[in-house]
Amino acid sequence: MKVLITTDFNVNAINGVVTSIINLKEELEKRGHEVKLLTLSSSVHNEIEGDTYEVGSLSAEWVYHLARFRIRPGHKILEAVYDWKPDVVHSQCEFSSFFLAKAVSKKLNIPLIHTCHTVYEDYVGYILHMFKKFGIHSVRNLFRYCSRHSDIFIAPTEKVKRLLDSYPVLCPVAVVPTGIKLKSFGKTVTEEEKREIRRITGIGERKILLFLGRLGKEKNVSELLDYISRIKRDDISFVIVGDGPYRETLETEAVQKGLSSPKVVFAGMVEPEEVYKWYQSADLFLNASNSETQGLTYIEALASSLPVLARKDDCLEGVVDNGYNGWQYENEEEFRSYLDLYLSRDEGEMKANAYSRALEFSSSLFAERIERIYIEELKKRKDEE
Repeated sequence: MKVLITTDFNVNAINGVVTSIINLKEELEKRGHEVKLLTLSSSVHNEIEGDTYEVGSLSAEWVYHLARFRIRPGHKILEAVYDWKPDVVHSQCEFSSFFLAKAVSKKLNIPLIHTCHTVYEDYVGYILHMFKKFGIHSVRNLFRYCSRHSDIFIAPTEKVKRLLDSYPVLCPVAVVPTGIKLKSFGKTVTEEEKREIRRITGIGERKILLFLGRLGKEKNVSELLDYISRIKRDDISFVIVGDGPYRETLETEAVQKGLSSPKVVFAGMVEPEEVYKWYQSADLFLNASNSETQGLTYIEALASSLPVLARKDDCLEGVVDNGYNGWQYENEEEFRSYLDLYLSRDEGEMKANAYSRALEFSSSLFAERIERIYIEELKKRKDEE
């Protein structure tokens, strides 16, 4: 089967959407399929490099980190795609590249499958500020438009499916949890490597409470800083790994709350190939976001045998079970209670449970489920002819 995957993000970008796409591509190829990418170039020029088609674009960083918008119609690129003759097109973004995916689907009369990675309703409140209602209305219209031209939507969780159904969208919605490369997080980390992390962060022998991810307002790290500031323990350190537009604000908040190293450490960005070392060196993964569609960092933590303490969210259904591989809290009292409980118990069983749960989110299982959808949609098209 020939599969064309489309996305607005350049494949050299580092974010959850790109990681998901690359994992899917590699796993589909392992299953014998030919996969190519149609994306936006990091320049204004159209390019074809290997198995990637790129349409000229400009940065839209002012809208969202790493975002780009198409400035070329892409006719020559599309002609090359038509000549290749994919069997299905799988769209991964709702903006520039969706219109390219739509054109390919219409021209070749092939199924258009679309994955909904982002719940934009959680972002319009601080992007559009006073125009939140208008923004939410626009988001709903956007998804309804995309659904009108798609054969099926893929949602990573039931949370996203319920939201799409409420709009309502005009095509079926299937739930397929995004997979990760489990082996990437199960690598052995030496004691020396763990000591090096403690040395560069200056935390000594304290327990590591880890947040790892993009530092945007929607991640709600402010809540974690607030809670940590009122915990009177000198045996814990909250280590924040990552960068983003809200980092400076968070650093200012930490100072205002009387939090300094080693109680709170801003470690900054780390190389993707080093991330697993930070997960495995930590004692507990913290997250207070309610904006996740699935939250791959939760699964990455579990794959690293790291239990999770996170704000309760529908996206964690079937991911984090209280007392089994972590906890979901609803308020500060529960946060502190669960934290104290975890730090006072034998962590071995919960760490084993964390890894066991992560096995349900392997990239190979993810690709198998997606492949099944491709086959079903191709069959429907054939039956309609």
